[in-house]
Formats: sequence, structure tokens, C-alpha cells
Amino acid sequence: MSGVNDTKFNSVVFLLSGIPGQEDVHLWISVPFCLIYVISIVGNSVILFIIKTVRTLHEPMYIFLSMLVITDLGLSICTIPTTLGILFNSREIGLYVCFTQVFFIDFLSHIESSVLFLMAFDRFIAISNPLRYASILTPPRIAKMGLVVVLKSVVLIFPLPFLLKQFRYCRANVLSHSYCLHQEVMKMACSEITVSNIYGLSIKLLTVGLDSLLIFISYVMILKTVLSVASHAECLRALSTCVSHLCAIVLFYLPHIGLSVIHRFGNRSSHLLQIFLGYTYVLVPPLMNPIVYSVTSKRLRARIIGVFLK
Repeated sequence: MSGVNDTKFNSVVFLLSGIPGQEDVHLWISVPFCLIYVISIVGNSVILFIIKTVRTLHEPMYIFLSMLVITDLGLSICTIPTTLGILFNSREIGLYVCFTQVFFIDFLSHIESSVLFLMAFDRFIAISNPLRYASILTPPRIAKMGLVVVLKSVVLIFPLPFLLKQFRYCRANVLSHSYCLHQEVMKMACSEITVSNIYGLSIKLLTVGLDSLLIFISYVMILKTVLSVASHAECLRALSTCVSHLCAIVLFYLPHIGLSVIHRFGNRSSHLLQIFLGYTYVLVPPLMNPIVYSVTSKRLRARIIGVFLK
């Protein structure tokens, strides 16, 4: 009997969705999507290469940036097959492949959230205690922080696919995104999902919620420190080092929180809004973060220009 159930389970597939009503022009739409992915992967790879090879950039700020870059690269790579597959009329995704994608998307998203907090902490130390900045954020200490972030994310996200595996799926199984999202896959189940729902919401609050609160506190402390500086020019110079990080925060948290709220509580929300936030969530941060940091960091910009002019 269990063999029959396993066969039924393995035969279940989900149908991913692209842009509704635009199926006839999916081939043309694939061109800008391919371009976005190419720019994201090349841009993040170039920044990672420069930080790795240029010794003068082996500073805490750029080490944290390299962590963000690696996370964005991972997010792009794990969503490319399904996002572009839909545009070439390949909508089906197997259950286990879907669960694997759920794990990696949530895993990388939670890492990115924690890295953004570490970058806020980095800016706080650099502004409030510049003389001890290098001695506080040493490479071994940063490596330990990174390891803790990865291990925490693995421990919290690892149960999600196994919770999803316990459910029976007997509905249409048509997802509203071009990739598998935990909240949405969970709603496709015909079983009781209370435990999975509570666990998913709890880890969101423990990671994204806590990280965003700590980022807010860090910037309150930064503002307090900056406003105590007598010179207006020094005040502006200190705040200018935070611009790129603030842009990264907005690019990540707005679609992430918006998508989570809509799927958990917004049953009557616009389907187009879901699709827009879904694409923004996986496409915009990996695309824009390299551009933002290249524009705002003179040292990084000079090195990037040097690479392309050789």
C-alpha cells in the first residue's frame, strides 16, 4: 500500500505560472529576462572577482559585500531554470525538485537578511568607533559570523521540505509564480497545514523580523553618533557610506515582506501584484545590488572600470 502511495506522490507535479495573458509573446519576454540574469550573474561575479584579487579591498565592508554577492548569485542560479523554462513553455516541476527549490530560496533569502544586518553592524562600528574598526571586525571574526549565519539558516530552513512532504496534494497545483515558494506550495495541500504554517511564520519572525529590527536599531545608533559630530561635512560623509546599504535593504525587504504578507494574509489581493512582487523578489536585488555598490563606491567603481578597459 505504501508503494502505491509513493508512486502517487512521485507522480504529482506543480504547474508554474508566467505572466498571465501574455503567453503568445513569452518568447519575446524571455529576451529581457535573459538579459537581467546575464547582467546579474556577470555583475556579481565581477565584483566578487575584484574583491578577491585586490588586496586593498580585503576590508570588513567589502568582505560583507562579497557575502551578499555570493547570496545573490545563488538566488539567481536557483531560479533561472524555472523562470526561463516557463517562457519557453516548460511549466511542469516535479514535487521533489519543487521542495529543493523551496529550501534553497528560503535558505538564501534568510542568509541575505542576516548579511544585511551584519553590514549594518559594520557601518555602526565604522562610524561610532573608527579607530578600533579593524581590530573589532577581524577576518577570523567575520568568518565566524558568516559561519553562524549559514548554520542558523540551515537549521531553521531544513525542516521545511520535510514538512511539505508529509502533505497530500490533490488540487489543481497551479502556482502563481515562476518558482516554488513555501507559503504557496503549502496552500496546495489537502492536509492540515497548521504546524507548517506556524513554523514558517515563526522562522520568518526569528530571522527576517529580528534582522530588520536589529538593522533599525543599528541605524538609530548610527544617527545618534552622526548627529553628535560637530562638523556638517563629516556628518554627511559618514552618512554617505550608508547609502548603498540602505538601497540594498529596501530592494530586499520590500518585496520579501510584501510577498510573505500577501501569501499568508492577503487572500483577496491582486493576482498581478503577487506576480509583480514575485519577480521583483528574485530578479531585482541580484540585478541592482552590483549596480548600486559600483555607483556609490569610488574604489570599487575604479577597479571595475579598470577591468573592462584592459
